[in-house]
Amino acid sequence: MVTWTDVCAVTDIPQQGARTLPGPDGQIAVFRTASDTVFAILDRCPHKGGPLSQGIVHGQAVTCPLHNWVIDLETGEAVKPDQGCVRRYPAKVVEGRVLIVTVPALTEAA
Repeated sequence: MVTWTDVCAVTDIPQQGARTLPGPDGQIAVFRTASDTVFAILDRCPHKGGPLSQGIVHGQAVTCPLHNWVIDLETGEAVKPDQGCVRRYPAKVVEGRVLIVTVPALTEAA
């Protein structure tokens, strides 16, 4: 059974910005795009561990502030030519609240 955890109001996250919270494997960055879509990924770039939550959000991607790697927020994959991926956490908005799944075993299957 998948358990969704209420983490904040969608308005607590600035558009094209992020908010972080503790997770089972480190900080989780919860992003809100300009179209109010939310994504949650581990707040660590696969390149050098940079804080993705401090990067620039554009479309459905974030650019790492350290070395400009671009990470697709939907898949967690680095955009070519870079290679690597970030753990993603399923996220959704229900009645203005952001919900995520943080259990790693369930995250991979979701």
